[in-house]
Amino acid sequence: MPLTILYQDEHYVAIDKPAGLLVHRSPISRDRVFALQTLRDQLGRHVYPIHRLDRATSGVLLFGLSADAARRLVAQFERQAVDKEYLAVVRGWVDTHGFIDHPVADDHGNGIPQPARTRFRCLARVELPFAVDRYPTCRYSLVAVHPETGRRQQIRKHFKHISHHLVGDTTHGNGRHNRFFREQIGIRRLLLMSHRLSFLHPFSGGWVTVAASADPDWIRAGRLFDYPVD
Repeated sequence: MPLTILYQDEHYVAIDKPAGLLVHRSPISRDRVFALQTLRDQLGRHVYPIHRLDRATSGVLLFGLSADAARRLVAQFERQAVDKEYLAVVRGWVDTHGFIDHPVADDHGNGIPQPARTRFRCLARVELPFAVDRYPTCRYSLVAVHPETGRRQQIRKHFKHISHHLVGDTTHGNGRHNRFFREQIGIRRLLLMSHRLSFLHPFSGGWVTVAASADPDWIRAGRLFDYPVD
């Protein structure tokens, strides 16, 4: 299946990465299909990754069409000059606004925690009449997340840290709530999407905003909250 292209000019291309697709080859995976190689073959030219998304995370993923173009935009990510918005569904009712400042260690690196900061705001809350945990009802929040740093699995780890685990997170999440969404809601994946990226174009000097559309799972999640996820 061809990848959905959200934005393309002479320097950059952005795709809507499906959940379950790795960005590129990894020594810890036996996958044979990757976003980088698929996009390269689809465009018929080399592409250069600018940032990463976890396999389970869907949404906006940027590539450069030259090494120089990629290098210029990578520098913006490193300076934390790119505005990143994710959507996530988490267990419990979160505060209206929040800021998580908690170090995060790279599971596959040296294991030394690095500074990590995440801002979020609650978009909607829902309470359902099911005893998933020790309470007679279960509560969930739909949140817009703005990570200020880019540590590996930062959002997933940060919401675990404040006891609002992401739904569908099989590594850092809560198995009972994951099971409830699989069996009762029909969603079998991590509910985390790279929804929108805004950056200053290194060549034109203008601001570029790229947004991903809701897939069927996210449309279903939005209906659960009576909140239109576009």
